Formats: sequence, structure tokens, C-alpha cells
Amino acid sequence: MSHADRLPVARLLGGIPPTALVLLGIVSVQVGAAVAKQLFATAGAVGTVTLRLLVAAIVLVAIWRPSLTMDRRTLTVVVTYGVVLAAMNFCFYSAIDRIPLGAAVTIEFLGPLAVAVAGSRRWLDGVWVLLAGAGVVLLTRVEGGLLWTGVLFALAAGALWAAYILVTAKLGSTTTDGKGLALAMVVGAAIALPFGVTSAGTALLDPVVLAAAVAVALMSSVVPYSLELEALRRMPPRVFGILMSLEPAVAAVAGLVLLGEYLAPVQWVAVCCVVIASVGATRSARPEV
Repeated sequence: MSHADRLPVARLLGGIPPTALVLLGIVSVQVGAAVAKQLFATAGAVGTVTLRLLVAAIVLVAIWRPSLTMDRRTLTVVVTYGVVLAAMNFCFYSAIDRIPLGAAVTIEFLGPLAVAVAGSRRWLDGVWVLLAGAGVVLLTRVEGGLLWTGVLFALAAGALWAAYILVTAKLGSTTTDGKGLALAMVVGAAIALPFGVTSAGTALLDPVVLAAAVAVALMSSVVPYSLELEALRRMPPRVFGILMSLEPAVAAVAGLVLLGEYLAPVQWVAVCCVVIASVGATRSARPEV
């Protein structure tokens, strides 16, 4: 895509305040997750992940038209990114197949929180970790509880999210624009495809499922990545991180409104604990974090 082709989109996004771009991206991701969950009855969690990655790969390759020529170091980073991306999405979708969306995102958020406070020796960061831990305990210990397999998948997704953050930094330093992301998405889709075909079979070819998968891929990958990239050009990373801390709360609201997933009052308190801990950790993080 040429500069002239991208100019109208850049001009449109440039007219939107960066804070609004981040919030729109967060809403887009969580609405996309809610729509994806509605596909589980037809395509299953694994089939839905496969379609999301496949459609996102096609769209990103069409936009960025990446070259396959790269050195060994870049290839290693791209492949690693793709593997982590596929595994993270598998675990997250498996989690929301078993527990409410808001609960899954709240537990998953322990991953980026761990990255934010890693290596810190400040007592205040210890407070944020304890607050987040208390939030997750509240979330899982409420009467009726949460299915433990769902909790474990959410924890695994959080660990992979932490790895994703670290690999993303390497991808950004070894590739330009969205070309590396496009190739990594192809790797992720290639990994997912055999599992998706085995799990969902011909359901992957259902026109209704395909149309919904396109919407999920756009809302969960293409749109938020584009909005966040533009926002980061115009706001400090720390402010961006604080805004991203709202994801668990937005996920809980999306689950309530779109899926009818009700959380107990104490679980809403748990979500707020993790949000507050994430905001606090981001605000007090060292500039290089």
C-alpha cells in the first residue's frame, strides 16, 4: 500500500483524540471477543480462533504486502511471534468458552501486570501485585466459583500475553511498519489451521460463520492494532498503558451486555482491584518499562 493510499485513513484517524482511539480499540477488542464466543456453538473455540487468525492474516498481508526475504534473526522473531500469538489466542478462547469474558480478561491481565512490575524492588509495586492477586482470589472464590479449567486457560493466556509483549518489542526493532506483524499472523494461522479443521470440519465453510469470523478478525485484530498504532504516535506509552488497564472492566461490561454474563457484586469488586493494580503499576513503572 502506497503512502497516497494510506493518507485518507491517516487523516481520518488524525482527527480523533488519541485517548478516544485507545478506548475505541479496547471496546473493539472486547466486542470482537463477545461476537467470537457466540460462534463457539457452531465452530467451537478452536475453529473460531483458526478463522480469526486466518482472516486477519489475509487482511494484513493484503494491506502490507510483506517480503519473504529476511535474515535468520528476523525470521526467528517472526516465527516466535506467530507461535506465541496462536497459543495465546487458543488459551484465551478456551478460557472464555468455560468462564465469563470479564473474568477471563481480568485473570489474563496478570500477564502484562507482571511485565510492568518485573524486576522492581519498590514496596509500592508489591502492593499492586498483592491487590491484583486479591482480586483474582475474590473472582474465583465467590459462591458457585469459576470452572477451574477456564481459570487455568486464562492464566496460561496471561503468561503468553506477557511473552507476547516482550516478543512484540523485538518484532518492532527488527521489522518495519506492519510487515512483520502480517508475516507473524500467517505463521499463527498456519499453526492453527490443522487444529481448526480437525475440530470444526465443514463448519468453517458455513457462510454465516465466515461472515462473523471476518467481523471478529477486524474487531479483534485489524481495527485495534491500527487504532493503537496511531494513538502511540501521539501519546506517551505510560498514558497508553493506563488506558489499557481498563480492559478487564470493558470486558465485563461487554460480557454483560452482549452475552448476558452476570458477575456477582464481589466479582465486580475483583475486576476493579485488578484495574486499580494495573493503573498503579503502570503509573509507577520505570520509563523504560
